[in-house]
Amino acid sequence: MQLLSSRRWRAAAATAAVLGLVLTGCSSEGSFSYTPPPQVDATLPDDTVAALQGAVDNALAASGASGAIVGVWVPWSGTWVAATGTQDKADGGELSTDMSFRIADITRLMTCDVLYALADEGTVELDAKVPEYVSGVADMADVTLLDLCNGTSGAGSSEATVKSAWLNTPERVWAPLELAGYGLGRARVAPQTTFRDSDAGYLLLGLALERASGMSARELIAEYVTEPLELADTSLPSPAAAPPSEGASLGGHYMGAVEGGFTCAAPVDITTMSSSTGFTDSGVVSTITDLGRYMQAEAKQVLRTKDEPDRFASPLPAYDKAPSWYQATGGAYIVGSMIGQHGWTPGYATAAYSDPTTGFTVAVVLNDSTGGARFAQQLSWELAAIASKAPAAAGETAPEFGLPYTAEQYHTAIANAALACVPPAG
Repeated sequence: MQLLSSRRWRAAAATAAVLGLVLTGCSSEGSFSYTPPPQVDATLPDDTVAALQGAVDNALAASGASGAIVGVWVPWSGTWVAATGTQDKADGGELSTDMSFRIADITRLMTCDVLYALADEGTVELDAKVPEYVSGVADMADVTLLDLCNGTSGAGSSEATVKSAWLNTPERVWAPLELAGYGLGRARVAPQTTFRDSDAGYLLLGLALERASGMSARELIAEYVTEPLELADTSLPSPAAAPPSEGASLGGHYMGAVEGGFTCAAPVDITTMSSSTGFTDSGVVSTITDLGRYMQAEAKQVLRTKDEPDRFASPLPAYDKAPSWYQATGGAYIVGSMIGQHGWTPGYATAAYSDPTTGFTVAVVLNDSTGGARFAQQLSWELAAIASKAPAAAGETAPEFGLPYTAEQYHTAIANAALACVPPAG
């Protein structure tokens, strides 16, 4: 058995076709093993790939991004992992599927993984009150750590206040409590009643988990998430401003706003940035294969050592009057039968979803954050709708699997939301 740096896990692994991995090991609490659904070792059919590529091209044109990296894993049919476009509109630059990028709000899932791991081993209680672990938030006496994970703390988001600072000073190192404070200063709703997309909540949760464990957030995510799943290219970087990886990184950009639209032809490079901008809300970096592997395991909750409580059992509407199939809890959005997350961080928009029963998984990153999370979110849903209809490969049987929307619905929505580009002056 190979010894890893993790205090909790000692694991051995074998990798099978793309997402296929088998992890076995032992810990003080017993053994850990993960065997994903078998994945057909083939590419998806040509007509399915053509439709997927058309969806990506449509999203690139609408979002103003110069490049995208996507992964689609259909266990009964095949896989499609591809990089489309270039690093930069003006200077080009080839993309590859092994490039690192910032995964934005998918980080929230990992932060909640740590919470549940610490709760499962008895280090914290899910219903512990936030002020027990975070100073300066006495007015959150009725808010629990579980509320922070579920998005039911009632706190607002810091994003609107600090966005310009993120874009103009990407090298700045933020104190998590300072950053969260902008969201905490906004009007709140009663805890445990409504889901709110609150970055402040996940920043506070990261601080609480650090205090409870005596470990840094970087160490916690490695200990309880990336090491047991052997996600070698996934981590929460140190706060010092840097690209997503010392190796190949997808360049991140945003477009300046001008009268009538955006400066699409001259986006601002923001590849180098401090991870403290996102911390335990949106600071993690990964690659498309690692991200797909993580989401497949995450949807099945394989990192849990206890069955109760069920992390995704009591979701709330994702927003007021949301469709009944679109809900949120446990750091995730639940879209029909798929579990995942989507979001943006300066330079990048990402989304990843997986169906826990079949292992069907999609992941996508766009290298421009001007449009926020919308384009990555809707692209991932469109890709899922297309790929869900992929025929079974020879000798395989397609499961009874469907989604509560159509690919055409989101293809049209993406096109209709296209950002307006304004030609350079002169």
